[in-house]
Amino acid sequence: MGKGKLEKFADMRDYPHVFEYPYSVIDDVPFEMKGNWNRNFFKNNHPIVLELGCGRGEYTVGLGKLFPEKNFIGVDIKGARMWSGATESLREGMKNVAFLRTNIEIIDRFFEQDEVSEIWLTFSDPQMKKATKRLTSTFFMERYRRFLKPDGIIHLKTDSNFMFTYTKYMVEKNNLPVDVMTEDLYHTGLADEILSIKTYYEQQWLDRGLNIKYIKFRLSQTGELLEPDVEIELDEYRSYNRSKRSSLQTGK
Repeated sequence: MGKGKLEKFADMRDYPHVFEYPYSVIDDVPFEMKGNWNRNFFKNNHPIVLELGCGRGEYTVGLGKLFPEKNFIGVDIKGARMWSGATESLREGMKNVAFLRTNIEIIDRFFEQDEVSEIWLTFSDPQMKKATKRLTSTFFMERYRRFLKPDGIIHLKTDSNFMFTYTKYMVEKNNLPVDVMTEDLYHTGLADEILSIKTYYEQQWLDRGLNIKYIKFRLSQTGELLEPDVEIELDEYRSYNRSKRSSLQTGK
C-alpha cells in the first residue's frame, strides 16, 4: 500500500534537500538560502536551473541525472506530488537536486539577482480564464527577471495549444529571442535526450495522440514587457479545473 499525503509530508519535513515555505508562512519565516544556494547548499558554483510547477519532479530528477555539472531545483506547492521526485533523488544520493515547496507567485522571494540560469515550465496549467496566472505572462516574466541571468533561458513544454499560442504571441510581442519553436516535438526530429524526458501525464497524453509543443526563448532584462492583444482559441479537451484536467478526457 502506498503512502498517504500525511505520511509523505512527514517524510519531506526530514528531507535535507526539501525547503517548505508556502505563502502562509513566508512573511514570518526568513529564507536564508536566497543568494546562497550555491555556497550553502550545493557547495559549488554550477548554474542553477528551476523547474516551476514540477509536479512529481520527473524533469528535475531527470535533468539532474543528465547534467551533474548543473544544479536543479523543482518548485511546486503540491507536496504530495513532489514527494516522488524528492524521495527518488534522496535515495540515489543526488547532490545537485533540491525541491522548494511554495507558491510560484512569490518565486522571486527565494532567489537573488542573477542567481538562476534557466527555467523549465513543464505542462503548466494554461490558466485560460486569467492571463496573470499563466506562467509565461508579464506578471511572471517580471518576477523571473529579478533572478534570471541576462538573456536567461526559458523552456516551455506543453500539450496545450492555448498555452503554446499565447506564449508564441508573448515572445513575438516583446521581441524575445527564440532558439527553438515547434508544434509537434516528437515528429520533427527535435526531441533529443533532454526533451524526451517524459512526465507522468505527458506519457498519457502522448498515448492519446496529443501533440507536444515546445518553445525555448531568452528573457532580456530591459524594456517594458507587454501582453499580446489577441484572441486565442480555447483548448476544447481541457477543463479550466486542474483536477478535471488530470482525468485526461478529450472533448469531441
